[in-house]
Amino acid sequence: MAVKIKTKYGMIDINNNVISTVVGGAATNNYGVVGMASKNQFKDNFNSILRKENYSKGVIVRQTSNGISIEVNIIVSYGTKISEVCRNVQSKVKYNLKSMLGVEADSVNVIVQGVQVLNQ
Repeated sequence: MAVKIKTKYGMIDINNNVISTVVGGAATNNYGVVGMASKNQFKDNFNSILRKENYSKGVIVRQTSNGISIEVNIIVSYGTKISEVCRNVQSKVKYNLKSMLGVEADSVNVIVQGVQVLNQ
C-alpha cells in the first residue's frame, strides 16, 4: 500500500518502504536511540539491531482515513530517560515526514524493544 498525494500536476505515490526508511532514519538520529528493532523478532529471526537497509522491518505504516499511523520499534541505551527519548523520536519522525515527504502522521507510536548497555 502506498500514500497517494494529489497535486495540480498529477499524482504522487509514496511506497511504505520509503516512509519506513525516512522514519527509521529520523528515529535512529536521536540521542539515546541505539538502533531499530524488528517488529516481530520471532518471525524475522532478528536478535540484533537492524541496519539501514532493514528499517522497514522495524516500522509499521498504516493508512487511516485522515492520514497515516506509524509504529516505531527501537532499542535505547542504558542510562537515558526512556520517556524523553520516545518523545524526541515522535517529534523528529513527525517533522521529517512533513518536511521530506509532505505527509502528516496522525500518530507515532514508539515501542521500546530493549535497553542496551554500551561498553565504555
